[in-house]
Amino acid sequence: MRRLLGGLDIGGTKCAAVVGEASKSGIDILGKTSFPTPGTPSEAIGALMNALDALLAEHGGSATGAAGEAAISAEATEAAAGSPPRVQGSSLTAIGVSCGGPLDSEAGLVLSPPNLPGWDGIDVLAPLRERFGVPAALQNDANACALAEWRWGAGRGTRHMAFLTFGTGMGAGLILNGRLYTGVNDMAGEVGHIRMRDEGPVGYGKAGSFEGFCSGGGMARLGIGMIEEWLQAGKTTALTTGACAEQTLTARMIFDAAREGDELAALIVRVTGIELGRGLAVMVDMLNPEAIVIGSIYARQEPLLAPVVLETLRREALPRSLAACRILPSQLRENVGDAASLSVALHALEA
Repeated sequence: MRRLLGGLDIGGTKCAAVVGEASKSGIDILGKTSFPTPGTPSEAIGALMNALDALLAEHGGSATGAAGEAAISAEATEAAAGSPPRVQGSSLTAIGVSCGGPLDSEAGLVLSPPNLPGWDGIDVLAPLRERFGVPAALQNDANACALAEWRWGAGRGTRHMAFLTFGTGMGAGLILNGRLYTGVNDMAGEVGHIRMRDEGPVGYGKAGSFEGFCSGGGMARLGIGMIEEWLQAGKTTALTTGACAEQTLTARMIFDAAREGDELAALIVRVTGIELGRGLAVMVDMLNPEAIVIGSIYARQEPLLAPVVLETLRREALPRSLAACRILPSQLRENVGDAASLSVALHALEA
């Protein structure tokens, strides 16, 4: 019998359900459904459960529950007795939920994330356990991605690693001594809140924060401020487009312009790279990890960012600690979000 994992991702604008199967070589994503996040928590949870049901039906699966466990037991008994095993279908063995924090992973509660208004102490695990009859677990998105990269991606084979999101926001998931570390109340790894400079772009509600310099929105805010100073100095830049004037500048636009040789865009990328390097140096010195894996923007823009990041690290971090640590782009890349919730499902089976 195939043992399937179910994954649910809850986001501020989009939700997704995914079904996959883990193997020694990695994770096989069998099917996925995504849709705009419904208006209320109950609607969202109901839609996610329906989507998971549909994916299971599509791939010949069912919830394990009592019936599924009985079938597995019967199959094992027949095999032990020498009888040819019956052909079995697929069964759902666990469900993982990935959601932005804050949350209480032990109680299965989502605790008012800024991008999910109305999700105030919402129990997302009880409905899943009741409907599907399998173990279910909840982790914030950074922790979920850390588990995925550790099991199936760039961190595979390590015992001490960190994962940095570097996307819409900046957060970290920590694997220490071969275990996910979440802290006393699921707040470990909130590196985006660290203040890098007294002044700078706002991220995580704080000016000059790690997230302010090293996130998609933070880079845009940094760029807009630097464009104003650049133009006041009488210089020109390809970033002075109508889109920028309307303050719809994006990190991708900055990287594209830097790649085309725009001087200001290259400077913005350098500032971001320096602050990323400084933030990584803090983590290297504090955690002494084998690897720090970075997703999203870094994974896509490594050729532009890596030289200045590594230059800064060599200047800022303890040499002995840095020599033991690799800075790596996400290996799962655009699939890391799908693998993340499935890694939480697998984590639930091991709890």
